[in-house]
Amino acid sequence: MSAILPPSDRLWYKHPIDRVEGTWLAIALVWCLILFFMMVGWHIWGKQNLSTETYRTTPDKFMAKAQAVVDKYTVRTETDEKIPVVAPPPGSDVYLLGRLWSFWPILELEKGKTYRLHITAMDYNHGLSLQPANINIQLVPGFEHVVTVTPNQSGTYGLVCNEYCGIGHHRMVSRLYVK
Repeated sequence: MSAILPPSDRLWYKHPIDRVEGTWLAIALVWCLILFFMMVGWHIWGKQNLSTETYRTTPDKFMAKAQAVVDKYTVRTETDEKIPVVAPPPGSDVYLLGRLWSFWPILELEKGKTYRLHITAMDYNHGLSLQPANINIQLVPGFEHVVTVTPNQSGTYGLVCNEYCGIGHHRMVSRLYVK
């Protein structure tokens, strides 16, 4: 038999497996099982993946909820675009939205306090990358993600869109303050 000529017996699965081939198949199976259980372990014990709640929403509904929080908890504005800085009380729902080409509003959270962060994209797919914490979330229009967050370090964190969203993508940055 060669690579050019077809095998004389086409029922390849009836041929006995060579010892070396069987060994490699067993190693591959064991490795697949190890990786499968490691993925489950990373999620449960390693805290590698965010556990989010996801709900369907519309831009109008989400914007109304976000605007209510901004109206109630704004402490100042920043940047040339006068983006509001919102400092909600601990334990409250906080809203953040991505739209061409900005995140809105800027959040100011307290260290060690827990918040429910609601996030969505208003127009196109966007990414939310929180640096240097290396948290990445895909924002999809029509879906509201809810993440429970408890900041454990004070400082200023950068928010970056990591999903190409058009010609102004490079300007889609913001910040998050933790006091």
